[in-house]
Amino acid sequence: MIITEKTKCPVAKGMFGLFFEDINYALDGGLHAEMIENRSFEFFDCGGERYHWYKHYDGLYGWQGSENALLTIAGEEPLYRVNPHYLRFHAERSGAYFTNKAYDGIFLEKGKEYRLSFYARSEEKQQRITVGIRKDDRTVCLQSFAITSEGWQKYETVWKAAEDVHNGEFRISAEEPGTVCFDFVSLKPADALFGVFRKDLAEALKELQPGFLRFPGGCVVEGNTIDSMYRWKLSVGIPEKRKANWNRWAVQVNDHGKYSHYNQSLGVGYFEYFLLCEYLGASPLPVCNVGMACQFQSIERYEIGDSLFDACVQDALDLIEFANGPADSKWGALRAEMGHPEPFGLQMLGIGNEQWETPESRFFERYQIFEERIHEKYPAIRLIGSAGPRVRDEYYEKAWNHYRARAKKDYVYAVDEHYYVPPQWMTGNTHFYDAYPREIPVFAGEYAAHEENNVKTPARNTLRSAVAEAAFLTGIERNSDVVVMASYAPLLAREGYAQWSPDLIWFNDTAVCRTPNYYVQQFFSLYTGEEELEVDDYEEEEKRGIFVSASRKGKQIFLKLVNTTECEQELCLSGDLAGEQDVTVITLSGNAEDHNDLSCPDRVVPVKEKRKFREFTKLPGMSVTILICEK
Repeated sequence: MIITEKTKCPVAKGMFGLFFEDINYALDGGLHAEMIENRSFEFFDCGGERYHWYKHYDGLYGWQGSENALLTIAGEEPLYRVNPHYLRFHAERSGAYFTNKAYDGIFLEKGKEYRLSFYARSEEKQQRITVGIRKDDRTVCLQSFAITSEGWQKYETVWKAAEDVHNGEFRISAEEPGTVCFDFVSLKPADALFGVFRKDLAEALKELQPGFLRFPGGCVVEGNTIDSMYRWKLSVGIPEKRKANWNRWAVQVNDHGKYSHYNQSLGVGYFEYFLLCEYLGASPLPVCNVGMACQFQSIERYEIGDSLFDACVQDALDLIEFANGPADSKWGALRAEMGHPEPFGLQMLGIGNEQWETPESRFFERYQIFEERIHEKYPAIRLIGSAGPRVRDEYYEKAWNHYRARAKKDYVYAVDEHYYVPPQWMTGNTHFYDAYPREIPVFAGEYAAHEENNVKTPARNTLRSAVAEAAFLTGIERNSDVVVMASYAPLLAREGYAQWSPDLIWFNDTAVCRTPNYYVQQFFSLYTGEEELEVDDYEEEEKRGIFVSASRKGKQIFLKLVNTTECEQELCLSGDLAGEQDVTVITLSGNAEDHNDLSCPDRVVPVKEKRKFREFTKLPGMSVTILICEK
């Protein structure tokens, strides 16, 4: 195999990025640092079946009262009308209390600080209450408050944990008989990024150095019903005035009760997503609803010409103003009021998530209307189209025919392709993009290698699946003149709360687990240069299950070598790079079934070493290897 210094094609800046969707409790219960579940008493219980979904208000979900405590939901004089419900707590005697489920219970780390806040008002005279964390019949944190009867007031304190607490109980107790109303009860680690994001999860994302962040979905954008579609305007402003919504993934599995209360508090909304992009150094890529609920689950939609469809188009235009408009524009002023007077620098917008053309959906017409309206006002915005839910099916073919027939300047920047496929598909399709026409770029927006699985045995993140993805990504990198963006999916999953697997990062309340697939994504994000290099005579290596790509950034050259077999293999490298120079070698290897888990997070991790280039003659079985050299 001959490694040359001949440039094959340029590589798009920030080619490898992230796709975030609120699935698997990735946001509430995950990246959103809020520890209280159903903090504003607005949750729904959801269920049904395809085309027939329901939501029932269940404001007491996650909350439970003790003996002598009566909990009811009220709405006569709410904190804000947009979230009209609140909790009325009547204590028949002192010591009565109520608790919150808090997902798996409260987790505190010794020495760390935690911010408690809530709104409350007494219905009678001033009432005294205590708020605390209990574990094993002892109180770990405690604060007493005097609640006024003069309307809603916000109460706050900061706790410093004196010890580690796992599965702690959040408890609010009455110091005397009486009735107190509560709303928007919150407990977060004081080190939460921007006061919003769980620090260890945010850091794990930053370590990937993503070029872009696609958000907020995914099917969450569409919803299972048209009324549950994601509306970005409801996600901005102060958190207390963001209208809660039920989550499309609450009804993914036919097991009513397990996920039926999966809701969206919108404590993280579009403003916070843009802040996260700045923290990550990633270009924001929000996805707009085109007036349709999820086509897999619903036939609900706004018809073209309807005022509600026109409102969806206007929402896209207003979103661009919110992100980029001057501080004296309507939506730019809101951004400034929220603390960011400078524009966010939005350059890309997704039009629809995973839509496909049918006589009823008329998706192509929808896309064209969005394109014309957006480019009339914002000609520089790059639009991302949809190729449907899969590659190589009739919807995919129709989509590409549509876009290629309109390959005029700026009609579509890139077309979003999705594939969740077996590992052998990935290794067998490393040349998938070799023969693609080059006039319209590709966004490999959702991909993952799925091992065989069933309902009782969910697909795992094995080293074999990660190596297969690496092999496929060498083909994507070699075709970086047509594939300009790529992102794995899904990104996050909370242990015990997953509707979909495998996932790039697993976590629970105490730990974060980077999977082998995570490290593969990191390899390609960190070690792909600005121009792709020619690699000659690699066909024989591919017959042996070895896949390769090479790129350059300045004086650095990155060579990726993927051995998809379980046997160590001899390797013969020659050409412009061969010689006596020192190289950095980073290797991810092991048994095909190896995987990281939360009890053993470091089981599969990359190993870095310095070697002479000429000494590199063997590839470990089932491995991904990066060679970094200076020229």
